[in-house]
Amino acid sequence: MGSAEEDYNFVFKVVLIGESGVGKTNLLSRFTRNEFNHDSRTTIGVEFSTRTILVGDAVVKAQIWDTAGLERYRAITSAYYRGAVGALVVFDITKHQTYDVVDRWLKELYDHAEASIVVMLVGNKTDLTQAREVPMEEAKMFADNNGLLFVETSALDSTNVEEAFETILKEIFYKVQRQKQRSSQSNTVSLASENPASTAPVQAERRPCCVAL
Repeated sequence: MGSAEEDYNFVFKVVLIGESGVGKTNLLSRFTRNEFNHDSRTTIGVEFSTRTILVGDAVVKAQIWDTAGLERYRAITSAYYRGAVGALVVFDITKHQTYDVVDRWLKELYDHAEASIVVMLVGNKTDLTQAREVPMEEAKMFADNNGLLFVETSALDSTNVEEAFETILKEIFYKVQRQKQRSSQSNTVSLASENPASTAPVQAERRPCCVAL
């Protein structure tokens, strides 16, 4: 890696979850390397890739984690979710069963991740629209009712892949910024009240870039 690759303001960990075979690994490889692997054999383990994008005037390094087959063995542990500030819950629009278990994946996510995590529901494989089993309106309504972002994608032909990752990363970034502003205001007020004799304004301590939400 060159030094430019390391020049970033924030690091955001985002996890990919969902049933085996829904296309999580290809979403990851399409976004981070612009590659698609037609060999659908499942690999075992946890892997991640990174990509740096610009959000406003800030450089954000996305660290995207993929379960890579562990979901088949229900071996995903809290360590996988630790530190994650975003999650993509992926289902296959041509297999209703993968959509039916989204609730279960959300429960596991919220059991192990921070409550403030930003979550996006992703219906993948829109290139197979003729085999669709999950109506887009149904999934969109579920996402709206559960406070989730929503998008449909195709890792094969790249449809909405960039948009999906960029949207969730921007939402995380703006959430962090709002939190920093609130924290700065509350710290300034509380510190000033503890030192009424002080005439100089107290500056809130600058927080590190990758504090969990």
